[in-house]
Amino acid sequence: MVVSRASGAASLSLLCIAAFAEMAMAHDHHDGDSKIADGDTVSQEPIDTILWIHIFIQMFAYGVIFPIGMVLGITKSRWHVPTQIVGSILALLGFFLGHAHGGREFVGGNVHSGFANILQLLLIGQVVLGLYLKGHWEKGVNGRIRKLIRPCHSIIGKAMPVLSWTQMIFGGITTLGFCQGEHLGQCLAHFIMGSAFIAYAVLLTIILLVGQVWMRRCGRSQEFVDSAVIGAWGCVNTFTEHRWGTAWVKNDWQHTTMGIIWWCAGLAGMWLSKDRDGNPKRNFIPGFVIFMTGWAMSAHPQELMVSAMTHSMFGKTLMAAGLTRIIEIAFVLKDNQSTSEDGRSWNSFQYIPVFLLYAAGFLFMGATEEQMALVHNSALDGVSYILILYSLAFLVFLFSNMLIRLYDRLANPAIDIKNPANGHARANGRTVEEGRLHDAEEFELDGLMSDDEGDESRRMLRRSEDRTSLDTPSTLGKNNEASVN
Repeated sequence: MVVSRASGAASLSLLCIAAFAEMAMAHDHHDGDSKIADGDTVSQEPIDTILWIHIFIQMFAYGVIFPIGMVLGITKSRWHVPTQIVGSILALLGFFLGHAHGGREFVGGNVHSGFANILQLLLIGQVVLGLYLKGHWEKGVNGRIRKLIRPCHSIIGKAMPVLSWTQMIFGGITTLGFCQGEHLGQCLAHFIMGSAFIAYAVLLTIILLVGQVWMRRCGRSQEFVDSAVIGAWGCVNTFTEHRWGTAWVKNDWQHTTMGIIWWCAGLAGMWLSKDRDGNPKRNFIPGFVIFMTGWAMSAHPQELMVSAMTHSMFGKTLMAAGLTRIIEIAFVLKDNQSTSEDGRSWNSFQYIPVFLLYAAGFLFMGATEEQMALVHNSALDGVSYILILYSLAFLVFLFSNMLIRLYDRLANPAIDIKNPANGHARANGRTVEEGRLHDAEEFELDGLMSDDEGDESRRMLRRSEDRTSLDTPSTLGKNNEASVN
């Protein structure tokens, strides 16, 4: 039944392709009457309604529906397939609308259109792989093929949010004609580094809400992983921020020395992530590196006032993130991994450094030279622009929390306190909670008794359990009948 519905949805997608194919083929940016001026990558016409619809449909499909479908797929929800089908249909519709608009023209071969083709091929491949897996063909050669297809389907699905984020950035810079020529280097630095801060914030959110127990089991402190990444990133920055063979300028010195302090601090953080007995130990190094990075970035000289305000606010936000991270580890958690043993609780203060990293990422992504010039030449003032960036940070912060909460609810359903069994009773009628108590009793007996005493006590415990199981509602009547007879 599910396969037939999926096949029907696939047929509908093909109809969408047929309906918009002619419109897409008729749209060409490379005609001789192009309105793009020499040296520019976009024309001066405004964005028309069809292109706005394309933008909102693709943002909704790739930015909202597909991430939700990914979470539903990870948790094996029955809503995974319907959600992904809706997203695929919208994505196809938006793809063809992107080739059917009028108004503003874009130079051919731009990064957004090229990456769109790659993304669309991955989406089609993902749909085909999903339909194959839904067929549940597991016998013979299909069983071996399925073992290869399942991880491919899983990897593409988990990579789709990252690829979608990249494509949305490409769409923004293509629409405005940014990041061309001499602006490319600083544009890459801002968008890569800003996205890295946001990705780090997402990972911290996941660890805070659902990953505390996993971090405790992995045998490494979180600061070991953070310091390793900081060290590796510092090595890359040390040798890539200056174009070797050319004269050194102020920005080269600042970015290169920033890379040096990152790998030096990363090595120190990795060393401090173990105590004298080799156990995981938390430390201040990653938070301190974030603080120093914010201080250095806020001191970069800027030509425009709005650029100085944005970079200053970015630096202060990053400094606050590093400082609150140190306070969280040293005084809120007191060097522990979490505030509770079960890892399902947290202190409200722990949200502060996480959100500030989201905000810092958006501030840095929004501080490129061309964006600053655009804001400077508009009626928008620096304060309003910074508030807009903070608003975007709040939205992504909210959506990340919603996705993680959705995963937690589906993967770890809450146990009904009034009915502890909650549908999860064992075969002999005992609830999960009683099973936990039984395991705890055996553990205590193992620690307090010798081998001979332990064997005898276990036999007594099993006999008492057998007597208890005879008193369950399903056998109570039979026991009474047997005693009467």
